[in-house]
Amino acid sequence: MATREFFAIPKRYNSLSLILMAIGIISIIILYITHGSSSDHHEQARFWASLLQNSVYFLLIVNISTFFICATTLAWGGWQMTFRRVPEAIASCVPVMSVITFIILMALVFGGNHELYHWTDTAHVQHDEVLSHKSGFLNKGFFTVVTLITLLAWSFLGWKLRKLSTEIDNQPLTIEEGKSYMFKNTVWSGVYAAIFGLTMLSTLPWLWLMSLNAHWYSTMYSWYSFASVFVGGLALITLFVVYLKNTGYLEYTNKEHIHDLGKFVFAFSIFWTYLWYSQFMLIWYANIPEETVYFQPRLHGAYRGIFFLNLIINFVAPLLILMKRASKRNYGTITMMAVLLIFGHWLDFYQMVFPAISNEHVPFMLVDLGIGLGFVGLIMFLVAKALSKNPLLAKNHPLLKEGIIHHT
Repeated sequence: MATREFFAIPKRYNSLSLILMAIGIISIIILYITHGSSSDHHEQARFWASLLQNSVYFLLIVNISTFFICATTLAWGGWQMTFRRVPEAIASCVPVMSVITFIILMALVFGGNHELYHWTDTAHVQHDEVLSHKSGFLNKGFFTVVTLITLLAWSFLGWKLRKLSTEIDNQPLTIEEGKSYMFKNTVWSGVYAAIFGLTMLSTLPWLWLMSLNAHWYSTMYSWYSFASVFVGGLALITLFVVYLKNTGYLEYTNKEHIHDLGKFVFAFSIFWTYLWYSQFMLIWYANIPEETVYFQPRLHGAYRGIFFLNLIINFVAPLLILMKRASKRNYGTITMMAVLLIFGHWLDFYQMVFPAISNEHVPFMLVDLGIGLGFVGLIMFLVAKALSKNPLLAKNHPLLKEGIIHHT
């Protein structure tokens, strides 16, 4: 058993999370005063675009922890068992983040401002052949129902998986009970994986993000969005694992585990780049106007700098730094890269959203970063609360020994 079984929230950590949340709230207030309260719908859209980008991005990266748990469970992997409570704690943020994101999305769909989602303007859709053709999919009812069902499913299944994990903390299992337990976990993980495939890998990026440019579409968009948040989610898990190791917790987690997390971050950074290149190259090579319109402001317009900075941070940096074995086993290096990649993919979502409402110039980004820091503070606060409620080691899990003796 770990010598430090329960996480005690440090005062400095708690203060930092509250400060970051305060920065986020102040940033929202400032942006509302300068843009959100304006009578100009375009100015209002600047406010809502920031809330949309930040809420969706941070919801998706915390939800990646549930996917990580399910993927390793379906693979019957035990290497992650020494730190499994970390992704479980991060996944506990999903219900809160879902409520925030749902409120923002409903305000955009039913609030009367059509600058972000043009397809919500019924009168406009009737005179727009493309939007009229897509109205069976892009309509308020379908958007609301799919969003609500998805967020409820993510929240419930994440809770169910966490409950299965903690219910055996004080109940050692026999061999037969262990087999039954693993089967139950596998079934629930399979259910989540199927729903995740039908939502995150399919419909949700189309509804929430791609419909900002409703005349344009890409068949690779959902996979591209998934790859972006998957790297961010893995980086977030790595950050918390390293933090807990550096503060004397997770005694059975060692450099072998950190190394494997680093390999995941590195590998899926390359996967993200593959999808980035595939989507961009095919559109660039075909040079069809209705497709290239998406990349015009990003490659040749105001967002050109962000477009290439996005590629440098999310591909060049991990390629050059994380390729070496030693860098993936160095706590300082892996922490720096995790922070950089969370920001880099936040930037990726920024250039997914903002050209839709401001393609002539890049809005002042500092206030958007402030709102992002507010979400970071909220995640820190919620994760710490979750970590303090249950033992940091799933001590009775059938695969725990495999995790303890793991080496690469």
